[in-house]
Amino acid sequence: QVQLVESGGGLVQPGGSLTLSCVASGFIDAINVMGWFRRTPGNQRELVADSASDGKINYSDSVKGRFTISEDRAQNTVYLHMNSLKPEDTAVYYCYSNIRQRGRNYNYWGRGTQVTVSS
Repeated sequence: QVQLVESGGGLVQPGGSLTLSCVASGFIDAINVMGWFRRTPGNQRELVADSASDGKINYSDSVKGRFTISEDRAQNTVYLHMNSLKPEDTAVYYCYSNIRQRGRNYNYWGRGTQVTVSS
């Protein structure tokens, strides 16, 4: 069993910054991918950014140049550094990970953390 626990959400003014963190714990042979999705108030789900073990990083076009994903693989932790936040970034942000356990790969999700961008 694996748990992903997010932290760092909150209320921030437009133009501000926040950093989200997600720690994976449990039985982990290897982490293939760690990343972030978000679900907007309009219930749209969007991949925000993810980082693979081969070094590939993906960003949604809507966050390129403003958000940066980084990892501490030794600590099974992924971060999402969010700058120049806009009201349309308001969403519940979910950490996810593709993890290898006993030779098979599984997807895991965190419970989500609310980010609200408002003046």
